[in-house]
Formats: sequence, C-alpha cells, structure tokens
Amino acid sequence: MIEKKDFKTYILLLSAPVLLTLYRYHGYPDFFYKIFGNGYSDVDARLWQFAVFFVLMFIIPFLTIKFGFKEKLSDYGFGLGNVKEGLKWLLTIPLLVVPIIYLSSKMPDIRVEYPMAKSLLTDTSQLLKYELTYVIFYYIAWEFFFRGFLLFGLKDRFGEMNAILIQTISSCLVHIGKPEGEIIGSIVVGIIFGIVALRTRSIWYVFAIHASIGVLTDLFIIYYP
Repeated sequence: MIEKKDFKTYILLLSAPVLLTLYRYHGYPDFFYKIFGNGYSDVDARLWQFAVFFVLMFIIPFLTIKFGFKEKLSDYGFGLGNVKEGLKWLLTIPLLVVPIIYLSSKMPDIRVEYPMAKSLLTDTSQLLKYELTYVIFYYIAWEFFFRGFLLFGLKDRFGEMNAILIQTISSCLVHIGKPEGEIIGSIVVGIIFGIVALRTRSIWYVFAIHASIGVLTDLFIIYYP
C-alpha cells in the first residue's frame, strides 16, 4: 500500500523532471517564435519564457501545496521566517558576491550569455520592464520551487542535507547549456542557498540575493562593457 506520505514524496520528486521538461520545450524563445512568428523582439520572447516559468514553477506548486497537500505555504518557506538570521545573510553575502559578479561580467562566455535579451545591449528602452519581469516572474518562481517546494517539502523525509542535494541537482540541470563556470557555480550556490533557506526558514532572503546577482550581471554588462 502506498501511504499518504509516500504519495506526497512521489509528487515532489517527479515535479522536477516533469515541470522542467515542459519548461524546456514550451518556455524557451524558440517555442515562442514557432507559435507567434519572428515579428517579435527578443525581449517579448524572454517575457514569454519568464511567464511560462512562473506558471510551471510557482502556480502549479502553489496550488499543489494549498489544495493537494492541504498544507500551509509558510511550511515551505513562504513566510519571513527568522528575520534576524535572514538580515545577517542579506548583509554578508552581497559584500562578498558583488565584486565577483563584476569580475565575472567581464568574462567573454558570460557576456555571450547575458543579458538573455541581446537587444538590450543597444536599446535599453525595455530594460526596466524586462528586469522587473525577470525578478518577479522568474526569480520568485525559481526560489519558490527549488528552495521552497522541493527543499522544505523533502527535508522531513530525506533529511536536510539530502533535500539540499536533491534541489541542487534539479536546479543545476536548468543551467545545462550555459557557461561551464556558471554551471559549476550553480552547484555551489545551490548548496549555500539551501543552507540559508533552512536556517532562515524562508525563501525570501535567498530570493533577494539571487535576483540581485541576475540583475547586477545584466547591468554590469550593459553599462560597464
């Protein structure tokens, strides 16, 4: 007999390959252009990508927690958690990370990859819309799924370290095709962010740090070539 806790575990574990596969084949710009044609800017294609990612990695897990598991979102790191601990990480990590982001923005392979909408390199009229959508739809969904849904959902069953590794493996797979250094970095960051999320009992502190890394990378490349 499959117990209720087993059913929940199966859903959590299967959510990563199923949702990430749907994202890869229906959320990338090539699918957008196949549906709508090539008469749209690369910014539009990326906004589509962020929106699809949000539906798959935020809306579906959100509904699963509320109506499938019938559990509280705060149990999945959606609350503020330990604010004192969170603020400590918010003040400490950026001091170490910002110089690294600036230096990495000078690397040729990173400059080829970012910003994902290349038209922003010559026309910044849509930069604010792009970055806001990037932060709200992409990064909130990212942290809610990997550091919320998977990490908090699996830690009681497999233990904290195993849950950290499971969500790190899953998030690393999304980076396949990106620069080698970024893929390796995603493993390190995945572990660190997993630890921070568990210590703070919240996804919002790692969200703030992660989103800042993404936005600053774009801005350094665009304005400090």
